[in-house]
Amino acid sequence: MATKEFHITKSTGEQVGFSVEKLKKSLQYSGASDDMVEEIVQRVQDELYHGITTREIYNRAFALLKKKESVYASKYKLKKAIYELGPTGFPFEKFISGILHYSGYQTKVGEVLQGNCVSHEIDVVAIKNETLNVIECKFHGEDGLKCNVKVPLYIHSRYQDVKLPLESQNNKDFKETKGWLATNTRFTQDALEYGKCVGLYLLSWDYPHGNGLKERIDRLRLYPITVSTLLSNREKQFLLERDIVLCRQLIKNSFLLDHLGVSNGRKQRILKEMKSLCNS
Repeated sequence: MATKEFHITKSTGEQVGFSVEKLKKSLQYSGASDDMVEEIVQRVQDELYHGITTREIYNRAFALLKKKESVYASKYKLKKAIYELGPTGFPFEKFISGILHYSGYQTKVGEVLQGNCVSHEIDVVAIKNETLNVIECKFHGEDGLKCNVKVPLYIHSRYQDVKLPLESQNNKDFKETKGWLATNTRFTQDALEYGKCVGLYLLSWDYPHGNGLKERIDRLRLYPITVSTLLSNREKQFLLERDIVLCRQLIKNSFLLDHLGVSNGRKQRILKEMKSLCNS
């Protein structure tokens, strides 16, 4: 196909050949019908030019999808929506905690644990099946950044400091501990190899294969409120500051939309969007 001759510019600055299949796959993930996907792909192809950025392609596909069905557009922007949980990274910790909570874990955020040498504030502590998971989160606010091996090296050393004191506790409600590192981007190969070598559980956008962050979100329908195409940035920030990170949390705390001064008609549209995402 002629479109294969076009070179696009990734967020890293690298130039690669345009892939129709990658665009199709990302649109299919949104739940759009095959006919809708084909129509959008064709229109994007018609507007390609050499050196076009992946961001421009994304923006165009998103705009076309939003015109068709806003819920599909919300799901399509999932990766970007997680970047919007920044800049502090704390909402990302709450987001990871929420995903684990709805996966059957008992979770706490921001726990201070005493180590052999010093105390550590741990991003998320989660218990399931008699395993206490000590989870550190590494949030990146922009695309193209990866977690290199220095990050799991540092996280593993912190985990090792708290591991023995935790396992030496009397009357504890767990039998073993496990260290985790969760990120919203990807790991370098060295980071993956190091994590596997020392037994550190790594969770990223697409790792472990088939059970990465994206798959967990889609499978459990645990979308962050930042995927919304109806909420403004100011409204999203207001909700994040009140620990409303997931769409399903907003459904349960819809009174906060009244605090924002949202009209009743718009409130109903927002809640309909939230419910569609949670039940799609």
